[in-house]
Amino acid sequence: QVQLVESGGGLVQAGGSLRLSCAASGITFRYNSMAWYRQPPGKQRDLVAIITSSGRTNYADSVKGRFTISRDNAKKTVYLQMDSLKPEDTAVYYCNTNPALNYWGQGTQVTVSS
Repeated sequence: QVQLVESGGGLVQAGGSLRLSCAASGITFRYNSMAWYRQPPGKQRDLVAIITSSGRTNYADSVKGRFTISRDNAKKTVYLQMDSLKPEDTAVYYCNTNPALNYWGQGTQVTVSS
């Protein structure tokens, strides 16, 4: 049974930082590319960052240079370090494999105030 549990969100002022975590179970974590996605209010869910099983990373243009994705295979956890946050980063953030499974966790809310 797949479980993806996101945590670490919160309210932060523009320019601040947050670190999101996602604990995965029920998947062969070390062999999967993992990703963070986000869904702003009233908008569709979009891909933010990817990390492959070998550790290669890729980012959406909107977060490049500000966000860093990483993974710990021993802990089956993927992280998203978010720096220099902007109000437009406000969204519910989800982790999933890439390509994404049909299952989604509850997400974690990130709110950036101006």
